[in-house]
Amino acid sequence: MGAGWGHRDSQNPQDHGQNPWDHGQNPWNCSRGCGDGPGRRLGAQGVPKATRSQPESVGSQPESMRSQLKSMELQPGMGRWSWAEDIRNTVGNIPMEWYQDFPHVGYDLDGKKIYKPLRSKDELDLFLEKMENPEYWRTVQDRQTGAEVALSEEQLELVRRLQRGHFGDVSFDPYEPSVDFFTHEVRIHPVTNRPADKRSFIPSLVEKEKVSKLVHAIKMGWIQPRKPKENVPTFYDLWAREDPNSVLGRHKMHVPAPKMPLPGHAESYNPPPEFLLSPEEELAWQQQEPSERRPPFLPRRFASLRAVPAYPRFIHERFERCLDLYLCPRQRKMRVNVDPEDLIPKLPRPRDLQPFPTTQALVRDFFGNMRLEFGGILGYGASGSRAGTEAEDSQEKLGKGADPSISWNPNPSICLVAVAVDEQVLLVNPGLGDRLLVAATDQLLDSWEAPEEERIQPVRWVPASPEERAKGIRLLVQHSKPVMQVTWHGKGDYWASVVRNPGSRQVLIHQSSRRWSQDPFRKSPGMIQCVQFHPLRPYFLVASQRSVRIYNLLRQELTKKLQSNCQWISSMAVHPGGDNVICGSYDSKLAWFDLDLSTRPYRLLRHHGRAVRSVAFHRRYPLFASGSDDGSVIVCHGMVYNDLLQNALLVPLKVLKGHAPALDLGVLDVAFHPQQPWLFSSGADGTVRLYT
Repeated sequence: MGAGWGHRDSQNPQDHGQNPWDHGQNPWNCSRGCGDGPGRRLGAQGVPKATRSQPESVGSQPESMRSQLKSMELQPGMGRWSWAEDIRNTVGNIPMEWYQDFPHVGYDLDGKKIYKPLRSKDELDLFLEKMENPEYWRTVQDRQTGAEVALSEEQLELVRRLQRGHFGDVSFDPYEPSVDFFTHEVRIHPVTNRPADKRSFIPSLVEKEKVSKLVHAIKMGWIQPRKPKENVPTFYDLWAREDPNSVLGRHKMHVPAPKMPLPGHAESYNPPPEFLLSPEEELAWQQQEPSERRPPFLPRRFASLRAVPAYPRFIHERFERCLDLYLCPRQRKMRVNVDPEDLIPKLPRPRDLQPFPTTQALVRDFFGNMRLEFGGILGYGASGSRAGTEAEDSQEKLGKGADPSISWNPNPSICLVAVAVDEQVLLVNPGLGDRLLVAATDQLLDSWEAPEEERIQPVRWVPASPEERAKGIRLLVQHSKPVMQVTWHGKGDYWASVVRNPGSRQVLIHQSSRRWSQDPFRKSPGMIQCVQFHPLRPYFLVASQRSVRIYNLLRQELTKKLQSNCQWISSMAVHPGGDNVICGSYDSKLAWFDLDLSTRPYRLLRHHGRAVRSVAFHRRYPLFASGSDDGSVIVCHGMVYNDLLQNALLVPLKVLKGHAPALDLGVLDVAFHPQQPWLFSSGADGTVRLYT
């Protein structure tokens, strides 16, 4: 405690007041916060009144009393504590939270620390004590000493009275008769007979100065007299033609009543003959419902205005008019005059975003009736020298009835193609390009040495036979289920395959140089549609029906989950920069994701009328394309800026048509040329088309 508080570190008991016992006749009524320690309670029970009251002197009382207290012992019936064990806390009326971080709770009369009792009882000990101790219900804890104190019968009675809302003192009578200290009777003699002062009947100079200031302010116009209030009627016409100074004119959200149409020629007392109804028309008018009658009255002709009788439905129509005005919704809708052209974003013109494919330059037909099996597969060499449908060269290698997926190795130093056919993935060396490159690829695959101990793998690596090797096949990777997709890593050694196996083991990652395969997931994240490797980072993107999960291959953990807002994802493509992803869906949507922005789509494009089968990015140009079952391919401009504060610019450029839908299928696959702004598309009609 600091010295400024005056509670502690001074061992003089007078720091708490004149005398630690000088709190009145009842030590329990101390208002200085001395605590509820057992010493005070024992003092209330065992110390004679003559011992506690009337101290001899302020300076000599504490020493004599301290020696007397230490020499006295409490009788057996007076309590559990003795005067030799008096632990009266002398800190005064202070918050006990100040001592919560200290091992003691205060100081006694000798200035020694009062240590907190050890709390080594657990819940079971407390329960047993509650069951065995008959005085447990009346035992409370003293906050200033930490000791347990059993309340006496007088104290319990005091608590009961306070709980019932009674006064603490039993002898106190709240209904005792009041004492009339000042009489209510008027006396003839005043209390004082002092004569009045002279200033009581002489005008005050101060008030004269104040009045003169007010008069001058009124003359100068600084103080205006109050205007009398106008007698505003309590009722008014709700739908009257409002005046700007009237009550309705000052109302901010007042809506005027709709005006009745002016009377026409049919309502005249002498209308023209063409407005009069014939007997047949009058009969048909009477048979209609009153709400459907047009006009709502029968036109009549009278010789003069004096012959016009009173209108029988006048009161009824006036009542309906008032009822319509009363029940109509009086709400003002704020209309903003905005030009619709201003709401359309200002996009650049397509001619300013060239080059992009606009014209169909080449059409090639494959297989006649077998076009559906091979029409949807496209791939390229790393140099882009030859488009690799591989269909005409692979018909004898793969066999009829297959549904292959082809992926070229993106590494320019490796000439290798992965072809998925049924339950096998064939690693094919097509023999295109430089002979040294083809020989280096074969040497890379043949340099593998079998390990001493055979490892358990989810697939089986089988070397090609001499007949298959003559056709270009180097390795056969046999799976347990049909393979839907194959895709390569950017470095060309790893590749992934998606197996049509609802449940577990749908995605497998393979390494060609070591002939090693593994299942990266313990639990399947759902029905896998397609997978992609990130072009720059060690990320692996897995697209399920409604979401895209991004996994970190080094940390082996889930990094991000993209919500597509689509019913069923069909395809996926990653931007060459690596920060943007597009997904096509069977509900004719294309979702563009900005990985640095959010897990929700940055843009959701609905350009196609039917299911989107394939999407693709261009490697060099800011272009992306989508193919749909409606037979069209849409090319869009997708510029990604290096400035993180500027969002991507998406502009639709061209709708390319040419494929004819067959069996409710249209464009099955699209792919850009690696170097040129050319686009290849394959359709269900068995044709591959080149747009330049």
